[in-house]
Amino acid sequence: MSKIYGYCRISHISQSIIRQIENIGKEYPKAKIYQEVYTGTTTDRKEWTKLKKLVKAGDTIVFDSVSRMSRNSEEGINDYMDLLERDINLIFLKEPYINTDVYEEQLKANESLKIDDTDLNETIMKGIREYLKRLATKQIRIAFDQAEKEVQDLRQRTKEGLRVAKAKGKTLGRVEGSKIETKKSKEVKEKILKLSKEFGGNLKDKEIMELIGIARNTYYKYKKELSEER
Repeated sequence: MSKIYGYCRISHISQSIIRQIENIGKEYPKAKIYQEVYTGTTTDRKEWTKLKKLVKAGDTIVFDSVSRMSRNSEEGINDYMDLLERDINLIFLKEPYINTDVYEEQLKANESLKIDDTDLNETIMKGIREYLKRLATKQIRIAFDQAEKEVQDLRQRTKEGLRVAKAKGKTLGRVEGSKIETKKSKEVKEKILKLSKEFGGNLKDKEIMELIGIARNTYYKYKKELSEER
């Protein structure tokens, strides 16, 4: 029986992986999620390597975006083609036009070109497969580059926003002794309330910290504040 998996990745511990998990879970609630956090100095993605070895023909891997599958377009193309040859279905929620079923549908649509000459027919189909593979490669590269551009643009806008705020004399840090409830801290607290066993959820503290991507001290500070508020 074929299985559905989800793969989520963030490149730094300070980022949050929960959005990716929620997006995949919304569309594929039965997907088994594989996730990992790694920094730019750590290139060994153990969970991704494990998942690639685990999947079998007919299985499906779902990604929030093509940029989560790999660190660059060349690596992504190699993984895509390798998994395609193994008959693994790949689904990209943000770039559905490069899903492997699109490639398979295009291949089937050209089966009508088959003729009685076996040798010539094999040559024709081989050419069609090569053409579609090159087309898929081009589309994957475009999708990956676009996804990476969006990430870089977001980072740049964040930096510019901080620079403007600083230029206007706004305090970017927390004044000692004060307690400021930011939008981000509220969102994190809501996730802790939803996930923590102590508040009715089903995850342990360590699991939540890894899932949300939050520092230990910050996590327990928020947890203490939530306990005091209840």
